[in-house]
Amino acid sequence: MKKKTDRRNRFDLLVPLLLLGVTAFGGACGGGGGGDGSGGSSSPSPAPSAPPQLALSGFVSGLNKPVGLEAPDDGTGRLFVLEQAGTIRIIRNGSLLPAPFLDLAAKVESGGEKGLLGLAFHPRFGANRRFFVNYTRRVNLQLQSVASEFAASPADPDRADPASERQLLILDQPAENHNGGQLAFGPDGFLYLGFGDGGGEGDPFGNAQNPQTLLGKILRLDVDGPFAPGKQYAIPPDNPFAGGGGQPEIWALGLRNPWRFSFDGPTGRLFAADVGPDRFEEIDLIVKGGKFGWSLMEGDQCYPAGILSCDATGLIPPIHQYGHDAAGGTSVIGGFVYRGTAIPGLAGVLVFGDFTSGFVWGLREVSPGLWERSVLLTHALIVSSFGRDADGELYLVDYGNGAVLRLRAAP
Repeated sequence: MKKKTDRRNRFDLLVPLLLLGVTAFGGACGGGGGGDGSGGSSSPSPAPSAPPQLALSGFVSGLNKPVGLEAPDDGTGRLFVLEQAGTIRIIRNGSLLPAPFLDLAAKVESGGEKGLLGLAFHPRFGANRRFFVNYTRRVNLQLQSVASEFAASPADPDRADPASERQLLILDQPAENHNGGQLAFGPDGFLYLGFGDGGGEGDPFGNAQNPQTLLGKILRLDVDGPFAPGKQYAIPPDNPFAGGGGQPEIWALGLRNPWRFSFDGPTGRLFAADVGPDRFEEIDLIVKGGKFGWSLMEGDQCYPAGILSCDATGLIPPIHQYGHDAAGGTSVIGGFVYRGTAIPGLAGVLVFGDFTSGFVWGLREVSPGLWERSVLLTHALIVSSFGRDADGELYLVDYGNGAVLRLRAAP
């Protein structure tokens, strides 16, 4: 079967941005999100105040196709930027250091949705110097995703030791796209990893709903315990399939391409942005053993379009979705729940955006299970990721201009 090229979420595809005002949402700012494909309802009474409008401040430029921004909890205030081609750069006191922290360009295959895609620092990085990355490589024509551990140099904390690599997990990728790539440590101290469904159009390999493969999943690993037999990590005993019935690494399944996800520290909740195919982009609240809809569903609708009914029994719908229309975009970029202090009115709001549309939104839970979206910012940038510093303040990663910008309250 001839495979249709999937053009969603390609970093090297510079899609013309459609810049629209807040009024294009028909009152979505502070309202119920009607018309965005989310099935939103009116806000409860009394309605909470809308999150404040945001603006951008220049922070750092001179980067090469940045795709991520992470901050270790080591007291240094440093920020670490992922460059797609395979390097990690350091921002110290608002300045980009000239020498890379780590250079993996010789082993990374980049372009499209491939490259150095994820970075996570061990919760005790300041003491043990351990950090983890996710990248794509090609071995004997086979594309692979690799999750590896490295260590910072004991002699120079601004340099990592390339020879310290320990490969935790290697996955063969059947296609060139939907590689996922995010890594993050949860409040439980375990490492969570996101992988797409293996690519192609419509999950042709049937991976997302298959518990016997790690593709189309969120995984959960114990990188500190004694290794499980034949593995380079331990399996947390409360993982859903630790006792059988599926791959023991799996935490949640039924995802298409969870490019970015994050934990909200005070609540421990895990929010994932799953990039959609044809009609909708979605935000999922990931739970233990959660079975999400892809590829039986796209958002809360049957997939593919035109199917009038499908069996959604046991599938968890997204907490929010938006359409591929003038008021949305085509590739959701997950962000963070704001817990900083510089923008008090943004507290508790999930900030996220879209790669192609130029919107940054806020998603607030106005009552249990009821989420309301507001437009926070429109821009003319190509955003690949968001970042959060040790103080909880947020940043926007500008892929197109090779820059990092600060999110702040609009004047």
